[in-house]
Amino acid sequence: MIAYLDASALVKRYLVERGSRETIALTDESEMTATSIVSRAEVAAALAKAARTGLVTHDVARNAQRSLAGEWPDLVRVPVTEALVERAEALTWEHGLRGYDAVQLASALTWQESVGQEIVLATFDQQLWEAAKRTGLKPWPDQLPGATSEPEGPQDQHEGTS
Repeated sequence: MIAYLDASALVKRYLVERGSRETIALTDESEMTATSIVSRAEVAAALAKAARTGLVTHDVARNAQRSLAGEWPDLVRVPVTEALVERAEALTWEHGLRGYDAVQLASALTWQESVGQEIVLATFDQQLWEAAKRTGLKPWPDQLPGATSEPEGPQDQHEGTS
């Protein structure tokens, strides 16, 4: 299996929250794992917000950020190009997506085309999950009951799972 993680899924590798265990299992089982290059900034923003709002301590958030930075070279990173942004622009209109969600979808579609195999798009964002399904990607998890567009708050304050 080949997996693409958007920022909402990627953050679950570094903060313990609902879906973390399953996301880690998905990436462990994947032959390759990719994400958009913008995910690094999106995950950092989610971690900083978790610290600012008291969902985790500042130290937990910074340790999670360091874990991401350490694993970043191991991820296939889809670059943001003019053509990709043009594709994302069209996807915003077609699927009613926010900007970075459209970039994530365009990145996943572009990567699937480049590897020539079906990929799994892991997201915990309901709109992106539905758009992925409509565009022919295989969204993961299989169902998103009660999903929100923001990364969920951590269930406990562990340093991350990596």
